[in-house]
Amino acid sequence: MQRWRGLEDIPEDWGRSVVTIGSYDGVHRGHQLIIGRAVARARELGVPAVVVTFDPHPSEVVRPGSHPPLLAPHQRRAELMAALGVDAVLILPFTQEFSRLTPADFVVKVLVDKLHARVVVEGPNFRFGHRAAGNVDSLRELGTTYDYEVEVIDLYERGAAGGGEPFSSTLVRRLVAEGDVAGAMEVLGRPHRVEGVVVRGAQRGRELGFPTANLETLPHTAIPADGVYAGWLTAEGESMPAAISVGTNPQFDGTERTVEAYAIDRVGLDLYGLHVEVDFLAFLRGQEKFDSIEALLERMAADVKRASELVEEYGSHR
Repeated sequence: MQRWRGLEDIPEDWGRSVVTIGSYDGVHRGHQLIIGRAVARARELGVPAVVVTFDPHPSEVVRPGSHPPLLAPHQRRAELMAALGVDAVLILPFTQEFSRLTPADFVVKVLVDKLHARVVVEGPNFRFGHRAAGNVDSLRELGTTYDYEVEVIDLYERGAAGGGEPFSSTLVRRLVAEGDVAGAMEVLGRPHRVEGVVVRGAQRGRELGFPTANLETLPHTAIPADGVYAGWLTAEGESMPAAISVGTNPQFDGTERTVEAYAIDRVGLDLYGLHVEVDFLAFLRGQEKFDSIEALLERMAADVKRASELVEEYGSHR
């Protein structure tokens, strides 16, 4: 899959294509419907499927300080899109100047002059251009002038998550913030992932017999609510069942919020300096302060046992 950073990266001889535009944070099941349809149309027409997305998130440029927690960094989104059959991802640097493009200017500059769009596939709430003045109707209207068709896909899948709310990135962010990683997994179609580099922490886990990988997470990462979770720790392509702790470590009067993962029954792992992924499968319990270190150790052993059971149970139903 080709990855372009800005319009100037698009090959000069790029031909017609099927395009879909959006932030697509998380590439959840609703997003998958739209992207999947774009790929299907591209295959029918014998042209490439292109996803156009933005960096930073448009809200951060339009309303500084409002950057939403990110469900997936661009590298991860690109991997997920590639798995859906996308041929190219265009990441447009979203600047103040870019935000001032009228809907018509955006269409000409991006869809017509550079991507030579034949079909544009979007969800019903798609907005674009200065002050989000463009919608699917104006996109369609411009298509009659610039020779592309517009297909609108209803992305409103629903499930049990969020009490039956339509699937959206906003819903996933809320579920993650509440610690409902099982609900987030239903919307995403896979466990929520947090990535980062393993750094040296206080090393108390090692002293207690549960050495953890302490993640320095990426900026704006959507971190689950404080508590203990079951999931996986993946390093250098190997996924290991894990018990994961998120929080400030109140047992030792900690103040800094951390994400730490204990690879169950793995001895002698040296992960310092490695980029790792932590996938959240299930919430086990909230953050607690125990009466003694012995009580903490007893609970940690029970957490690890339960986490191991849940990962094994999930694995047999994947």
